Amino acid sequence: MVKNKPNEACLTITPEKDIRNSSDPDIAGSYNAMQRAGQAAIDLAIQTNTAIVTTVDGKIVRITAAELIKQRQLFA
Repeated sequence: MVKNKPNEACLTITPEKDIRNSSDPDIAGSYNAMQRAGQAAIDLAIQTNTAIVTTVDGKIVRITAAELIKQRQLFA
């Protein structure tokens, strides 16, 4: 099976590519909406004792609810 390898160029965020700098207020505001959605996914995973799948440093990773709780305690 072949795993998807993300394009490294897509992972680089420059000030020109940062959506928070968009002249369109809807696009600029979508950054905060995505942050809230990510936090809601983490909260739900902890409440239901399930893992989430995300990317870390361009690699697809599975983070268990227990690991999410540990991370939350470290950064609280």
